[in-house]
Amino acid sequence: MNKVYIALGTNIEPRFNHLQEALRRLQEHKKISILKQSSIYETAPVGYTNQADFLNMVIQAETDCTPIELLDYCQQIEKELGRRRTIRFGPRTIDLDILLYNQENIKMERLTIPHPRMHERAFVLVPLNEIAPNTVLPLTMENKCVVDAIKELSGNDLKDVEIWTKKESVEE
Repeated sequence: MNKVYIALGTNIEPRFNHLQEALRRLQEHKKISILKQSSIYETAPVGYTNQADFLNMVIQAETDCTPIELLDYCQQIEKELGRRRTIRFGPRTIDLDILLYNQENIKMERLTIPHPRMHERAFVLVPLNEIAPNTVLPLTMENKCVVDAIKELSGNDLKDVEIWTKKESVEE
């Protein structure tokens, strides 16, 4: 079995439902088993900022899928949940990013692992730190563990990542 970490994000309503449905579809795959999941965090958008706040989380899973099979399945889920790629870093019903696949470094036309910007993104590192603080980020990231990578983020990045609770929202 391969150990993988996948980030999930959404900022189109109903955000919580999109996360739950993506989790359900990941879990129903016969070659994927979710082992841990972080809390859900509400985060300010990065890049294209003229959009609603995101809900983000990270899961740890085991899979017998190859990296490309896993990518294809994640993209299938995105498509089935209405993901449209119109604006780079723009609004989305669901986004599934493979962050880590074992401790491998993979660079293909369609897939780069570890995710190339994960070490710069509080909305990825904070939930990843919750479930795997001592996980080492592979060679392309100087073999730092998650907890050390967070220390390099600015306070501004971190202030925009807060635990979200469903009762605070009108989403159903």
